Amino acid sequence: MTDRRSFLRGAFAAGVGGVATASVSGAAASVSGAAASEAGDAERPLRGFHGVHQAGVEEAPLPRTSVVAFDVIAENRRELADLMRAITDRARVLTAGGVPDGAGITAPPADSGVLGPDVPGGRLLVTAGVGASLFDGRFGLASRRPAGLTTMPTFPNDALDPAWCHGDLSLQLSARDEDTVVHALRDIARHTRGAAQIRWRMDGFVSPPRPSGTPRNLLGFRDGTANPAPADLGRLVWNADGGTFLVVRLIRMLVEFWDRVGITEQEQIIGRARDTGAPLDGDGEFDPPRFAADPIGKIIPLTSHIRLANPRTAQTEGSRILRRGFNYDRGVDAVGDLDMGLVFTCYQRDIASQFEAVQHRLKDEPLVDYVRPFGGGYFLVLPGARDDRDFLGRALLA
Repeated sequence: MTDRRSFLRGAFAAGVGGVATASVSGAAASVSGAAASEAGDAERPLRGFHGVHQAGVEEAPLPRTSVVAFDVIAENRRELADLMRAITDRARVLTAGGVPDGAGITAPPADSGVLGPDVPGGRLLVTAGVGASLFDGRFGLASRRPAGLTTMPTFPNDALDPAWCHGDLSLQLSARDEDTVVHALRDIARHTRGAAQIRWRMDGFVSPPRPSGTPRNLLGFRDGTANPAPADLGRLVWNADGGTFLVVRLIRMLVEFWDRVGITEQEQIIGRARDTGAPLDGDGEFDPPRFAADPIGKIIPLTSHIRLANPRTAQTEGSRILRRGFNYDRGVDAVGDLDMGLVFTCYQRDIASQFEAVQHRLKDEPLVDYVRPFGGGYFLVLPGARDDRDFLGRALLA
């Protein structure tokens, strides 16, 4: 109780005072463009915080990320609104950067100091969402739950652990450097203490293209080759209000088992060549597979991952998703096996007709012998904050 009231009276009351913010609006407006994916663009700022959409969806994945789910422990709707304002204010400050305020002799420092005395601006993406459980009876929001926002079910071949599933809120923090992500998480956790507590967290990383093209996952195959083109995102990803639906799937890969499988069998399971990423009937990574010319699956098996996930028919074209994959490595498990895999995230306008349609097509595919989905959840990524007076979730809480 003391911590919660401290949040309400102190952390939020401080607003954006933790970092000098005289130039926040200017800094946010002055940076634009997608995330840099090439080493030579390492110093290019990311897009600003404000906009119709939140950052972190359309941008190319950054090397480091943390996906965090929270349980809200605020006691009423007003306190929930204060929580969302605090998250928005901290995200606005952290993405803009600046010099943290000084603290009194006996006061704790206003900033953790992880990034030094001057927090760099334009090096962080913050993406916030809400889960179906936020729309229960606690805050009077039941009638406002979007019809498409449900609780992630257990699919065939899942091994879900409740401790790693769902959440009232989601937060994804992405940056080029791990300390930037850690700094942002500590800052937001500090300023929301007493109103939200972490339910689960998974850190991930994106490998650089080797030697070029789409980054690889820990099975050694390229991940995200067939994503929709930017021109299709308005139709497949963004809702009319500027939000989108996020699916998170935490998938352990049984890499030691996979590494004992012959390369030909691996490629038949995926449907692509491991070295180039090309479909088995093509030469380059982005060559479209010619499924219609191979109706019995002689070249690309009918049970291959790419053929089931995206059959490339007129009937299944609308179920395409914007896929973002991050690798994770948690060391070893209790019996000494490597504990690593994929933080799968995807965005779409409608979870049932897109992600779930794909998931049902993948039921019992050969790949299920080598992967174990154990966590994740469904979330509504809120529309963006339009300016420095707006906050994430304002329309929902009005």
